Amino acid sequence: MENAMKPESEFKRCDRRFHPEDMAVEAGGVKIGAGHFAMIAGPCSVESEEQIVSVAKAVKAAGAQLLRGGAFKPRTSPYDFAGLKAEGLALLKLARQETGLPVVSELMNINDLPLFADIDVIQIGARNMQNFDLLRELGRADRPILLKRGLANTLRELLMSAEYIMASGNERVILCERGIRTFSDCTRYTLDLSAVPMLHELTQLPVIVDPSHATGIARLVPPMALAAAACGADGLIVEVHNDPDNALCDGAQSLRPEDFAALAEKVRAVREIVTCAP
Repeated sequence: MENAMKPESEFKRCDRRFHPEDMAVEAGGVKIGAGHFAMIAGPCSVESEEQIVSVAKAVKAAGAQLLRGGAFKPRTSPYDFAGLKAEGLALLKLARQETGLPVVSELMNINDLPLFADIDVIQIGARNMQNFDLLRELGRADRPILLKRGLANTLRELLMSAEYIMASGNERVILCERGIRTFSDCTRYTLDLSAVPMLHELTQLPVIVDPSHATGIARLVPPMALAAAACGADGLIVEVHNDPDNALCDGAQSLRPEDFAALAEKVRAVREIVTCAP
């Protein structure tokens, strides 16, 4: 019938039924999604100029296309290092100047948004996935948003959060699976890799994976990163630190630069197989 209604959807702007073509999000000249795979790498937290510039040069040499680094850090304990804040953002920009890598950093509070005016990708962490006032404000920002799944949230809830951003005018959203909380106590979280193909069925938005936060254990990051590449992820965000044993934040899950370089080679090999498969 000509007047037949389209099926109702809670998330009309990121529902593949209404937007069948894969979407590529461009960040600092780097495309993610629609066949474009991106490696994002860097330390959990920016600690010093020497540290962030050193890591930035190392991950770029290994093939990373974007640099990640936390300036504002949400910590479970109020006594843990919570980042250098504005100084950390300034150091990230310095590392970008030194390497040419676009930078990714986490925003926690609406009031800090002006400090992110020159940050290439704004990351919204798992704890803020349903901070709807913040999401609405990001809908008015002219920057890509990397939106992480909450540690106890469903995929539909993740898509509804993406919808908040897109409904306010910003369609440049990258989804990130970073593990969810289950009854397992062997890893930090449980990496739900079934989320990658499922999200690709549900939405046109690019989907990347964070194996570092999901496992919390550096030696588990490479196998889970390879699995993510094999199951169709559009990219990876991996923590890399030049001295993990003395890192101020999440050293246990951070790869050394040489280990990241070895992983990047294997990821490229997996990607070749996956993209050439019939």
